[in-house]
Amino acid sequence: MAIKVHGLPFSIATQRVLVTLAEKELDYEFVYIDLATGQQKTEDFVKLHPFGQVPVLEDGDLTLFESRAIAQYIAHTYADKGNPLITSNPKKMAILSVWTEVEAQRFDPQAYKLAYELVIKPILGRTTDEAIVTEHEGKLAEVLDVYEAHLTQSKYLGGDSFTLADLHHLPVINYLMGSKIKALFDARPHVSAWCADILARPAWQKIIALMKH
Repeated sequence: MAIKVHGLPFSIATQRVLVTLAEKELDYEFVYIDLATGQQKTEDFVKLHPFGQVPVLEDGDLTLFESRAIAQYIAHTYADKGNPLITSNPKKMAILSVWTEVEAQRFDPQAYKLAYELVIKPILGRTTDEAIVTEHEGKLAEVLDVYEAHLTQSKYLGGDSFTLADLHHLPVINYLMGSKIKALFDARPHVSAWCADILARPAWQKIIALMKH
């Protein structure tokens, strides 16, 4: 059975799954879920995702939700396909796991809130809350200071090769590059170079092309 992804192309979490599939060069069926009409809250969809959110991945008899868990599943299950996103070395994998946790626990809470206020709200015709922006801009700057120091020691967050630790950042960084928050990344040369590198990856460019359609 083919891999099936239920989601919305503009959803940050959905994009995280799609770019993982692109890196692994895997074919899949995409099922569009219309969040505007509340399709994700219907009885049929809640059977797939009990919290009524996107994305959902179906692979044979397995159904998964939570984008980072899906990305890990894809990286491990299809390790021999496409580009490697994990490592078999336990110590290197531990370092990679540290930075996937940093992304989820330190980076994303600030970055996602900024993307929501500065990019998503205007698209929805809502007013940006500048107080929230100021608060989270300062917090993100502190996180990026740690990234800058770390990236002086290795090209990527998990070591010298691109991994899930980097990939998980892609969707929200892409949105922030179109906002004033880009200045936070540009002010840190190693962070800026890292962003340019990962955003230029062919797999991510495929997702950009998908969004344009």
